[in-house]
Amino acid sequence: MTTLDLTGDVVELTRTICDIPSVSGDEKALADAVETALRSRPHLEVLRDGDAVVARTSFGRGTRVVIAGHLDTVPIADNLPVVVDGDIMRGRGTVDMKAGVAVALHLAATLTSPRYDLTFVFYDHEEVAARLNGLGRLVRNHPEWLAGDFAILGEPSDGTVEGGCQGTIRVKITVPGVAAHAARSWRGSNAIHSAGAVLDVLRAYQPRQPVVDGLQYHEGLNAVKIEGGIAGNVIPDLCTVYVNHRFAPDRDVAAAEAHLREVFAGFELEVVDAAPGARPGLDRPAAKEFVELVGRPPQAKLGWTDVSRFATLGIPAVNFGPGDPLLAHTDNEFVPIPEIRQALRVLESWLS
Repeated sequence: MTTLDLTGDVVELTRTICDIPSVSGDEKALADAVETALRSRPHLEVLRDGDAVVARTSFGRGTRVVIAGHLDTVPIADNLPVVVDGDIMRGRGTVDMKAGVAVALHLAATLTSPRYDLTFVFYDHEEVAARLNGLGRLVRNHPEWLAGDFAILGEPSDGTVEGGCQGTIRVKITVPGVAAHAARSWRGSNAIHSAGAVLDVLRAYQPRQPVVDGLQYHEGLNAVKIEGGIAGNVIPDLCTVYVNHRFAPDRDVAAAEAHLREVFAGFELEVVDAAPGARPGLDRPAAKEFVELVGRPPQAKLGWTDVSRFATLGIPAVNFGPGDPLLAHTDNEFVPIPEIRQALRVLESWLS
């Protein structure tokens, strides 16, 4: 088993954990190394569920901050072991998100007298189906392990605080018709033609841009898939339009569904899947100070991340980590080394 030096250079730690392959479903070797290294630190209580490892301090502070990151990566594409070229570290996982994990591991080991109590969460299966997600499993099985007042997910954010996240809901809208032979189309009713009314609604829709906790979100409502027709000589008797709605965290899933039913009144609508958003909680004292230390204006997270899982526990959360999120999952994935060190400096300053 690889031995992790959690108190040494954070860049070398990043390289070491990147070079332990941990494609989703194969996190055990890395989780074992993380657990062993954390158990050597006497100020931490270490817990494990599957390949998720949790480490907590218990100093009796009035505030608890949770710092989380996933251990897994998408499949390797001939981009391991990592390569360091000047100020660039290139390879699978460098951006998404082992640089952020390395920062959190170093903090867990070295912050022996933090100003807040800390919980560090290193979890599995983030890059695959939501039902397998290790953080989701912890929320279901051990919510008490995750209790806190504010959370940071170390996903890449270019070193900027990205607050909360938007929720997502996908629905299918079924438009009926009447089948007929295409040579006698007037004997039927073309469901695909009738679905144009759904597209008219989408084209005319004006998405909200609400401000939540000081951050401006930009909602979206879009058709993402259309199904209809059974043969080239049959008038289709059914057409289904799949619509995805990204909604700001001032609405919950129920409110988002109610909004869609109002927008598409008169159409048959069925919810396919949904996940709530998360408020950033930047009005919290700890969060305000953190944003000031980062020194950049915070941005709304225009997408969905695992901070949503903290929202289900009533914990406001932000995304903050080194690396450009647009490089995640690319074959040319890389992280600037100065960004790793800067993320560590900011978090060390804030937490100590």
